[in-house]
Amino acid sequence: MRGEPAGPGPGHEAFKLVEAYVLSNLQDSLDLSDDQFVKMLPLVKRVQNDRREFAQRRMRVLMELRKLLGSGTATESRVGDLLKELKSIESEEPAALRRDMDAIDAALNPLQQAKYRVFEADVERRIRELMRQMGGTGGPGRNRRPDNPEPLPPPQE
Repeated sequence: MRGEPAGPGPGHEAFKLVEAYVLSNLQDSLDLSDDQFVKMLPLVKRVQNDRREFAQRRMRVLMELRKLLGSGTATESRVGDLLKELKSIESEEPAALRRDMDAIDAALNPLQQAKYRVFEADVERRIRELMRQMGGTGGPGRNRRPDNPEPLPPPQE
C-alpha cells in the first residue's frame, strides 16, 4: 500500500542509488537555475518514490503468487485476490506517474522538459547496461553482490 515504509534490501538500495544519481546530475543536465532546482527536488523525489513503491508492491504480489504456485497450495480464491491486487497496481501506476510528470513539466520550460525526458531515458539505458553486466554475462560486475553494486557511470557528453 502507499505510504508503507519500504523495506531494506538490494532493490530498495538500487532505487536509492538511482535517485541519488538523478538528483546529483539534475541541475546540470537540465540547465536549471538554483530556484528551479530547489523546486524540482521534491517533484523528482516524488516520481522516484512512486516508481519504487509501485515496483515493490508489484514484486511483493508476484513473489507471493510464485510461492503459492510453486508450493502447490494455490487456490483459485487466493490467486484471484492476488491477481486483483496486481491489476489494481497496474491500473494505479500510470495515473500516479502521469500526475508526477505533469507536476515536473509545470516547473520546466519545453526545452527543459525535453532534456528531462532524454536524461531519464539515458539513466534507464545505463541501468539496463549495468543489470546486463551484473547478470552473469561474463562482463565486469559478474560476481558482484546486490548489496554492493557498481556506481552508475558518469553521463556521456
